[in-house]
Amino acid sequence: MGKFIVIIGAVILLYYFIFKRWPWQPKTSVRDQAMANARELLGVSRFATRNEIIAAHKRLVAVVHPDRGGSGAKVHEANAARDLLLDQLPDNTH
Repeated sequence: MGKFIVIIGAVILLYYFIFKRWPWQPKTSVRDQAMANARELLGVSRFATRNEIIAAHKRLVAVVHPDRGGSGAKVHEANAARDLLLDQLPDNTH
């Protein structure tokens, strides 16, 4: 019984190293992962409104702007996150 548990554990670890997720975790698409990263960067929830996304973007840009010691790349990343999240909103008028 002990060998069986060790073998199962090794198979699960091998699966994790190959697919970068545990077998019981659902697959996520590249777009879903990008959306999650954008939400995390801006610090908003899945159900954030247009105004919440824009406000979070303004707060982040105020911190990472080159004039405040940040970098242009960080501002571009914040802009891309904002645009991605705004594009997924049902009311896509901006």
